[in-house]
Amino acid sequence: MLWLAAFFFVPFLVVFKISLAEAIIAVPPYSPLIEWDPDNAYATLKITLGNYLFLFESRFYLDAYLSSIKIAAISTLFALLVGFPIAYLIARSGPTMRTLLLALVILPFWTSFLLRVYAWMALLKKNGPVNDVLMMLGVIDQPLQILQTDFAVYLGIVYTYLPFMILPLYTCLEKMDMNLIEAAQDLGAKPYQAFCLITLPLAKPGIIAGCLLVFIPSVGEYVIPALLGSSETLMIGRVLWDEFFLNRDWPLASAVAIFMLIVLVGPIMFMRNGNKEAL
Repeated sequence: MLWLAAFFFVPFLVVFKISLAEAIIAVPPYSPLIEWDPDNAYATLKITLGNYLFLFESRFYLDAYLSSIKIAAISTLFALLVGFPIAYLIARSGPTMRTLLLALVILPFWTSFLLRVYAWMALLKKNGPVNDVLMMLGVIDQPLQILQTDFAVYLGIVYTYLPFMILPLYTCLEKMDMNLIEAAQDLGAKPYQAFCLITLPLAKPGIIAGCLLVFIPSVGEYVIPALLGSSETLMIGRVLWDEFFLNRDWPLASAVAIFMLIVLVGPIMFMRNGNKEAL
């Protein structure tokens, strides 16, 4: 509770306070909520909801929210599709191989996140290795525009957050009793039926945890869309950066951040309750 209070609740209150102020040309660039009049010995509380109302009046911010949620949801789905077989393979491997595979999953964390994104820029550019290999194999006649597309953004997000999907899934699948699968097969269940009726339900807590760990940071991602995406790739992280550092409109940027948090809390609480029921 102390950790959450110090590193979440207090910063949240600071940002919320800024979102209720007005943008002004000053340092800091927002008006104080409480103004003290020393002559009359009274304080005036000035609160404005105009920043939140502007979010609903402007189509731009709604499009940014929807685009961020769409990109994050698609990336989370692909991370699940890729991560589940990997986690299942690790869980069913021997002790020595399991340790090696887990080390390979964690190994990318030893390298700077920014360097890994820059590496993808070198791989996906027109004269990069990916296009060179495709042209050498005769798959394409001319280099493809892979970099600065939505596909590159999806690829970068899935690659970056894939370990956060694999590890919770591995934790659930490693504890699963394989005798249940054998019993289902003895009773006539086909492999896909045993997977859908036994493996998938038992892995549900890991699926929910992995999806949350990938979806939440993906919604507010800034670096990957900025480096791998195009100028038309609209995500709320870039909007926040522009409002804070280019427009210097801290109150509006704070309102954008607070509203994004509110939008995410509902699905998170719903999935958390579903996870409790599954447990």
